[in-house]
Amino acid sequence: MPPINIKNKLGGLFFFSILLFTACQEKKTLPILGHKDTVVKQGKIDTIYHQIPSFQFLNQDSTWVSDKNFEGKIYIADFFFTSCPTICPKMKTQMLRLYERYANENQIALLSFSIDPDFDRPHVLNAYATRLQVKAPKWNLVTGEKSKIYELGQKSFMVTAQEDKNEAGGFVHSGAFILVDKQRHVRGIYDGTKEQEVNHLMEDIELLLKEK
Repeated sequence: MPPINIKNKLGGLFFFSILLFTACQEKKTLPILGHKDTVVKQGKIDTIYHQIPSFQFLNQDSTWVSDKNFEGKIYIADFFFTSCPTICPKMKTQMLRLYERYANENQIALLSFSIDPDFDRPHVLNAYATRLQVKAPKWNLVTGEKSKIYELGQKSFMVTAQEDKNEAGGFVHSGAFILVDKQRHVRGIYDGTKEQEVNHLMEDIELLLKEK
């Protein structure tokens, strides 16, 4: 029996492991979150995935912003209010990381919905954006009809966003960052108060940028 070349055997296993790891990385895709329906079209079964519906709100520059502004873009959304005494400052620190990282990436945009539109009028949002040193259209901070914002948050973006007098500041909302792809599908929800979670979000953004 010829001697076994351990070095060659280990080298082959290492090479195979690298190929397997690379293949897994290349095949990794993000799920599409939310409900889905199955329909029959021309005799074939097709799946209809949850999408963010049409919307229109005023931003910090008193300019109308709608879903059409995000056509062909990946965007990250969140829900906040400017007088928030709890998690919003942490969220905005993390959103600033995204703003700075993707400043020159035209396919990426940020969208923040105020859940206190009675107070957060465009001029208030403008002052807030000025303090953060951010500008539209890269980062739109929007306000509008309260019921529409709450409905959009809970039914479409799948996060908590509502009035609650028992909560600090009078509102309750999640600290979530919602990742939306170019087809208006929700592809991930992350804790926007935690740096590690936002690091994960940035990794997933890179996956979406490569997605066809």
